Formats: sequence, structure tokens, C-alpha cells
Amino acid sequence: MIGANKKLIIFVLFFVLVAAVVFIWQERGFSAFTAKKPTATPTTYSKSVEIIAGSTFGKLMADAEVSSVDSQAIFDAAKGVYDLSKIKSGQKLNLIYKIDTDELAQIIYQIDTEEELYVTASRVEKSVAAENTDTAATSENAPVWSAERKKIPYERKIKTVEGTVDTSMYADALQQGIDERAIVGFAEAFQWTIDFAWEVQKGDSYKFVYEERYLNGQYAMPGQILAGRFTNQGKNFYAFYYKESDDNEGFFDENGESAEKMFLKTPVAFKYISSGYTTGLRYVEAFNVATGHRAVDYAAAYGSPIWSVGDGTVVFAGWNGPYGNMVKVRHNGTYQTNYGHMSKIAVRKGQVVKQGQTIGYVGSTGFSTGPHVHFEMEKNGVKINPLKEVLPPSKGIDDEGKNAYFAAISDLKNQLDKN
Repeated sequence: MIGANKKLIIFVLFFVLVAAVVFIWQERGFSAFTAKKPTATPTTYSKSVEIIAGSTFGKLMADAEVSSVDSQAIFDAAKGVYDLSKIKSGQKLNLIYKIDTDELAQIIYQIDTEEELYVTASRVEKSVAAENTDTAATSENAPVWSAERKKIPYERKIKTVEGTVDTSMYADALQQGIDERAIVGFAEAFQWTIDFAWEVQKGDSYKFVYEERYLNGQYAMPGQILAGRFTNQGKNFYAFYYKESDDNEGFFDENGESAEKMFLKTPVAFKYISSGYTTGLRYVEAFNVATGHRAVDYAAAYGSPIWSVGDGTVVFAGWNGPYGNMVKVRHNGTYQTNYGHMSKIAVRKGQVVKQGQTIGYVGSTGFSTGPHVHFEMEKNGVKINPLKEVLPPSKGIDDEGKNAYFAAISDLKNQLDKN
């Protein structure tokens, strides 16, 4: 009996020893083995070429020691996809080289915030290259270049921000640390609805949901404004970004009506307006004239762009006595808008302009004591108060599509209304 117990003890000890050896091997030996697995060896390296004002693609390539043959071949290959003569100063050309041969393998150029141009070399036999390209190959293994545009692979995160107006929405949101581009994007969603110069009061509030874009783990920029609410004098205004169809995409309110209207509320972009909130509507009679016209003055930084508030045709562009440099835009048989005191005019008489197009720049010409835009609206030839005119919106959501729209914005509206 004692001998049997000794055998059992020996067996248990042996089992424990084996288990310990296996454990140690797994924790040390196996992990050490996996740690020594070879990592991928880089096959390329890159050089960055900064595009400076006045430089051309050919000159930049020559400075980067790219042969004139390759430079021209790259330019020709890209032509049908993107014209490299239009590269913008401040951007960069990224040149990718093969490590083993130092040969240029690819050029990458960021066209805009959404897309990049890739021009890539492939190696083919001379006879094949000559048959398939307009430019004959220069060697038995000459590069053949091909170009394509690719969407920038951003990672998108959803962010919600909110605040209360103290001095101005722009200044207050900046003080919160919100990206200026997101603030402007939110204001542009309401540019047909809210006049941020004269209608906003202290105590008004804002809240919006938008995309943040990340590239390679680093914050890059704000993306699409998805939804927003602006509370003005106790009344809520909403804007939701939605695509009903290819020809009906943009911002809509909580009822599915378009937030985009015939006229913008202001002729100056939100971020340029230098006046803060006001405690009530302010109407400015610029001159003591018999017609008793009304106008609205928008104080803004000298040189700020002035927009046409709607589509139309320029019927006057020039000097107009006390108005200084002035532009008048006729929108249809009913409405005309006038813009005075410009430092510089950017359009000519007879020119067709679009809503939001720059027609001039803020100045203080004529009878003016400081840089501002003297803005008038005429209806059937009579000057009216532009802040009180109610204008029809653009195309809203079709009745048959409203249920889908309401379902799409439901969570966003709940987020905006959540305390």
C-alpha cells in the first residue's frame, strides 16, 4: 500500500514538472520564437517636393533630378486624369523610389481634401511599350506610366459640440477650441436662415454634429456637418444634411423643407463679419434721400469678399457717387440687390453671377466712415427691409420620401435636443 502511494506521488510530481516545463516554454521559448519572426523589409523610400509660387511641374522635377523623359511621360500620363500644370503652391509632390535601384516608381499629389493623384510606373518590354503607348520606349525595360485618382482614406469619427453666445458665435466657438473650419461649416448650413451679424443675441445657443477626419491616426480636418440646431431668441432652427437623390442633396429642416433659399441672409461670409450680436434688428438709413430707402450695413474687415446673395445678372458695376464703388444684381423680374462702398469690384455689367459668388471686396469708398458693406434689396423697384422679407425655399423632400428622411434624421435630432 505504501509502495502504491509512493508511485502516485512520483507520478503527480512528474506531471507537475512536465506542466511547469511546458508553461515556461510557452511563456519564454515560444514568445521569444515569435518575437524573432522577420518583419517586412521596406522596398521603397520617399522624397517630398514642396510646390512654391511660380514653380512649374517640369522645373520641380528637374530640381528633384528626375529626367526630362520621365517628367514628360508622367505629365502626359496624368493629363487625362489631372492636369499637372495646375498644381497649387503650398502643396507637395511625394516622389516614391525603389530602394534597390533608386528608380522613381510613383508620384503622389493631393488634388484637394478628398482626392489624391497617383502616377505609377510599370516595366514592360520595349516592343510592348511601343505598341501600347504614344511615346516609344527608350530602353528594353522602359517605364510606362499610368495615372488614377483615389479617394483619401480618412478614418471618420463623429463629434458633437455645443455652446452659448456671449460675444459672437464665431468668437465663442473658437474659444471652446472648436476647429474654425467646423464653425464656418455650421454657419454655412444656416446661411439662408440666420443673419449672424444682426439677428443673434447674447444667450442664443448652438449645437452641431459633424465628422472629424483622421489620417494615419492623426487628426486632419473636420468633415461633413451632419446636423445642427441654432436657438435664436428662444426659437429653434434645425439643419440636417441629407441626400434624397442626385439632384436633391443639401441641408433640410426638421420638416423636410429645404434650408437653402433664393437669397443668402448676408452678403459677407460669416467669419469676416466684425460686428457682434445685437439686442434687436438694426436698420441703417445710409443717406437722407426722398425715397426713404432702407439698407443694412455689415461691418467687416477691409478686403473681405462680398457675395451676391442670389443668382442673377450684374446690371451696374462702377462708381455711384455717395455709394462709392457699387454693384447691382438683378435676380429676376421682382428682386434686385445693391452693394455699396466696395474697395474693388470683381464683376462687370452684363455678367451672370451665382449665389455666393464674389462680386467685390469690402471697402470704405464714397460717403463712408469705415469698412463695411451697404446692402440694399429692391422688390418691384422699391427698396425694402431685407431682414423681414420671407422668401420661398428651394426644393424640399418629396412627400413619398419624407418617411425615409424622418427615419434618417431621428437619432441626430434626438442628439441635438438632448440636454
